[in-house]
Amino acid sequence: MMISIIIPTYNEAANIEKLVHFLLYNSQDCEIIVSDGQSEDNTLELASAAGAIAITSPQRGRAAQMNYGASLAKGEVLYFIHADSIPPAGFRDDIIKALDDGFRFGRYRTRFNSKKLLLKLNAFFTRFDLFICYGGDQTLFITKKLFRAIGGFNTDLQLMEDYDIVGRAKSLARYKIMEKAALISARKYDHNSWLTVQRANYRIVQMYKKGVCQSALVEKYKDLLN
Repeated sequence: MMISIIIPTYNEAANIEKLVHFLLYNSQDCEIIVSDGQSEDNTLELASAAGAIAITSPQRGRAAQMNYGASLAKGEVLYFIHADSIPPAGFRDDIIKALDDGFRFGRYRTRFNSKKLLLKLNAFFTRFDLFICYGGDQTLFITKKLFRAIGGFNTDLQLMEDYDIVGRAKSLARYKIMEKAALISARKYDHNSWLTVQRANYRIVQMYKKGVCQSALVEKYKDLLN
């Protein structure tokens, strides 16, 4: 079974080469599609040199970029990975096993690349099926059939697109939280305190649930975080 790995990027020159090399080393029968949002650095060149199919999305925005990558994917399974996240080495076997067990989409738990105790607390809760854990940092696999049935990512969303797609997919298929953890960048916490990030996330989630427009969500998120 072929898995198409789709990585949305924007100015990810610092991360993309390492990620593509890791993915190729651990699963050489997967295709890797880097769908770029018109980066101002050499993300695309580095991705291509590392062995990925590097493309520029006609529309900027993570949802649109992931949909565009998915439209070109040859695999029966789509696996979405953020450029600053790294899945466990056995990700292909884990996904195949989940599919064999009857799951049609799912994610890993979280492990931050930081020793901060409070981030370990955050990571602990990602083993539970909670709305706040539906973000894309933990990576997301989904069958192409299910992805098409729900219409892919909602390109009207500039934020919360990962949360949205999980909620819609759960109405049609079983959702798997795999026992291993993806390695997640803690760079957001380099310039913001743990409490500041939690408050920002909580505020944005509440605004999203109330139906606040996307432009207001984006502006508020920028105001709340450095």
